[in-house]
Amino acid sequence: MESPVSSILARKGREVFTVRPQTSVAEAVRLMNQRNIGAVAVTEGDRLVGIFTERDVLRRVIDGGLNPDTTPVSRVMTEQLVYVTADTTVGDAMVIVNAKGCRHLPVMDGDRLLGVISTRDLINEVVDGQEHRISELVQYIYGDYGPGPARSSAGMG
Repeated sequence: MESPVSSILARKGREVFTVRPQTSVAEAVRLMNQRNIGAVAVTEGDRLVGIFTERDVLRRVIDGGLNPDTTPVSRVMTEQLVYVTADTTVGDAMVIVNAKGCRHLPVMDGDRLLGVISTRDLINEVVDGQEHRISELVQYIYGDYGPGPARSSAGMG
């Protein structure tokens, strides 16, 4: 949990799917469905101006009775952005998503968007780290850990 979120971006890639503020909700949802993602970054030029998520669709579009074909994402996107930097630890990022109740975090370097991570990405990072640690402990318990000659069953009786 002490690894930086940059390690998640390194593993999953930094590709960010973006839409413009005037993009219709329907078009943004099609992109999200095609890419099997839960959010798209909303950008104006190179500047991040919001994030549009599945939750925005449910709470602001559907519950608001808005027409997804004619409603621009700028009307229903999340503008109060919670973000992290590349050196934010996975543990700190988990605290942020828990405290703020968000599922997607832009990763920023100043004004530059480096990527977007999700709670699933954070959980996968923790689980991978735990699996590695468990493997090390099992190797230690059974004597196959660290330098030295490997144990052999040859000649044992």
